[in-house]
Amino acid sequence: MTTTPTRDPVQRHVVRTLVSSQVLGGVGLSAGVAVGALIAEEVSGSARWAGLGGTFQILGTALVAVPVVRLMASRGRRPGLALGYALAAVGAVGIIVAASIGSFALLLVASLFFGGATTSNGQSRYAATDLAQPQRQARDLAIVVWATTLGSVLGPNLVTPGAPVARVLGLPELAGPYVFSVVGLVLAVVLVLWRLRPDPLLEARRRHVEGGGVALRAQGSMVRGLRVVLALPDARLGLVTLVLGHVTMVSVMVMTPLHMSHGHAALEVIGFVISMHVLGMFAFSPLTGMAVDRFGGRVVALVGSLVLSSAAILASVSPEGHSATLLAGLFLLGLGWSCTLVSGSALLTAAVPADERPAAQGASDLVMSLVAGGGGALAGVVVEEASYHVLALGALAVAVTIGLAAALAAPRTRAPA
Repeated sequence: MTTTPTRDPVQRHVVRTLVSSQVLGGVGLSAGVAVGALIAEEVSGSARWAGLGGTFQILGTALVAVPVVRLMASRGRRPGLALGYALAAVGAVGIIVAASIGSFALLLVASLFFGGATTSNGQSRYAATDLAQPQRQARDLAIVVWATTLGSVLGPNLVTPGAPVARVLGLPELAGPYVFSVVGLVLAVVLVLWRLRPDPLLEARRRHVEGGGVALRAQGSMVRGLRVVLALPDARLGLVTLVLGHVTMVSVMVMTPLHMSHGHAALEVIGFVISMHVLGMFAFSPLTGMAVDRFGGRVVALVGSLVLSSAAILASVSPEGHSATLLAGLFLLGLGWSCTLVSGSALLTAAVPADERPAAQGASDLVMSLVAGGGGALAGVVVEEASYHVLALGALAVAVTIGLAAALAAPRTRAPA
């Protein structure tokens, strides 16, 4: 008679801590998402540059990933995650100052630092796999992704209380939500440094040696990590799924507040739509993780492609302002992104040898952020020169490509630990 192995109590503690940090980090990150493009348009004076704030934030995610991953490879997950959140808190303060003095240059620089929150939130999902049992790897990863739901859905709805907070502090109204960002990110730093013990990556290495394995080398080179990913078919598919799913979501999402604002939608309505989008991104990720563990990452990547394609079609036919079509499209845009994020992350993690994972995971997130940053910058130009509808149709083509890649890729077994 076989019995189901009990879950590692250390792993349970790690996942719970990561869940808590994701909630705080989610509040810190998403509190300003709903007004980011509006601040950029207001400070720059042009809708053409409205997407640049989000673009620089995404580029910052890539840049911050370099020191964060190097720190993780040498000293563990805890100091790396704390560094990302701390830099994001500095960026949030910078955005508040930039909005107050009307400096677009400072806004862009601060947005780079603010991207550190996305870096740490993203790397947290990989930290959940360090000690996970192979049959639960995708589920534990997805649980940490799911935890962002609480903070990220709450964040955009802080637009309304952010206004009186801004008035009390003598700040521009749109800067109010970033005050909540600072608080959430600082608390995330404190929690990670205090509670993430033992460090999951260092503990995994220790157990590997105690089990008779050779001590794992600390690989922190992004270049090496990318080479490892490109050499393994399943890891390549994971990277393609992550990158194209992310750029599809980002390019449409960053311009949606502007599309609604041009149709005279109220800030409260914009915040609600973004909240529903974020709900789609994170709320159903545990089910996505279970599906990956049961049916495989390729199947879930195909589903993600179909959902993202549906979302892009709905967005392409939505009028300016608020509409049920746009609300449904943005929700599906988040849900499709969840499918591609969890399946792509699981494919990549399972395919890469354990000693190469921190660098490979960091490299994949770096590429994902760089491509999405370019997509965000291009999105503003497309909307200015053509329309939001044309942008959504371009996103549709990218979403379809994910499905083709998943359908044509040759299945491979996971790499040895």
